Amino acid sequence: MNDYWEALSNGFLGTLQWTWKSIIFEVPWYTNYFWGLILISLVVWLLEIFFPWRKDQSIFRKDFWLDAFYMFFNFFIFAIVINGIYKVLEILFADFGITAKSLALVDISSWVMGLQLLVFFIVLDFVQWFTHICLHKFSVLWRFHQVHHSVKEMGFAAHLRYHWMENILYKPLKVFGVMLLGGFEPEHAYVVHFIAIAIGHLNHANVKLSYGPLKYVFNNPVMHLYHHSYELPKGKFGVNFGISLSLWDYLFKTNYIPEDSGKIPLGYPGDEKMPRGFWKQLVYGFGKK
Repeated sequence: MNDYWEALSNGFLGTLQWTWKSIIFEVPWYTNYFWGLILISLVVWLLEIFFPWRKDQSIFRKDFWLDAFYMFFNFFIFAIVINGIYKVLEILFADFGITAKSLALVDISSWVMGLQLLVFFIVLDFVQWFTHICLHKFSVLWRFHQVHHSVKEMGFAAHLRYHWMENILYKPLKVFGVMLLGGFEPEHAYVVHFIAIAIGHLNHANVKLSYGPLKYVFNNPVMHLYHHSYELPKGKFGVNFGISLSLWDYLFKTNYIPEDSGKIPLGYPGDEKMPRGFWKQLVYGFGKK
């Protein structure tokens, strides 16, 4: 039992310490997620300011500050709180003989680093795409995902407005994906995370980008805006589920881009019931019919 308490404490305190060291620049710049998030956010926000797609949308759009707080809550505050629990689960699974290597389907550790990172990126993106579909398809999960879809004016910070339960849902499946790669967690995996953050910010930004022929590979603001459309095609529970890659939507026929004006209502039927404040959204979805 002492091992579990120690893991809980070390996980919490370790993440808290790492976050503080990031803030005061005591970690290598290339692993500094705190200032990296701020830098990426500022760059994409400047693109919104100088090259707005919806020109009548304010620079400080509706719920701008709420979304900005969500960015730091989900990326840092909640991570500090929950990391100790993840460490406890690692020990628990290890006690049952389940480790990072036990479920491996392939060992890519001998591959060149660039190829390892590419496979890591693709596998994790597919896992997140599949999880995203589940968030829309199953009502018990959709109740939490409604927080993200309550965005009424799209901007970069909407990327990380999501219910904390989504962290609970995504993390185990992402870990499972990593385990299939032989427990792959390369020293340079931060590159993948920064790329994913940048793509996610751009997908939600008030900037008109489609990437030309690369739109069939990479998710983009034009495509993702329709994921947030108030009105969906008849019989569909969602479209354009891609996270970083649009590839999966085109392969599995969940793509939908009827036009590119950017002038579509966002949200979902019944979104007027969503609480406007952070604290009420924090408990939204529990016990709801």
